[in-house]
Amino acid sequence: MPQDFRCDCPFTSALDILGDKWMLVIVKQMLVEGKETFKDFTESDEAIATNILSTKLKLLEEVGIIIKTKRPGNKKTNLYLLTDMGLALTPILAELATWSDSYLRGMHPGIADGEAMEAMRDDKAAFASALEQSYRAKLASIVYEQQ
Repeated sequence: MPQDFRCDCPFTSALDILGDKWMLVIVKQMLVEGKETFKDFTESDEAIATNILSTKLKLLEEVGIIIKTKRPGNKKTNLYLLTDMGLALTPILAELATWSDSYLRGMHPGIADGEAMEAMRDDKAAFASALEQSYRAKLASIVYEQQ
């Protein structure tokens, strides 16, 4: 199903795909938290409803941000994995996290503040690069298992 875009603006076009409140959360769950199965997503703190999760995963797959494949050694379980297009969102997620840390912590003091946040504050680009490299290593091991 082709994606409908509101206009020719690149910013608005990106938001037509990613502007929903769940899309970047799902990408973050995959990249940062290692979520890769439907069950993984349903057990997350964000508590996305299964019908919404199913719809969002299908859309992310249709636009090429994720792929759906089978778990090596278990052909019943679907794996959802980020593509290069999905991994390209890593710096954006790091930017959003540091923006939130800087500007929302006063309104929401419970925002996570551990080693990862400290690493982002110190060097956002290096943090994003390390996160992406770690995910790519995970992908390589999954592809190797499938062969």
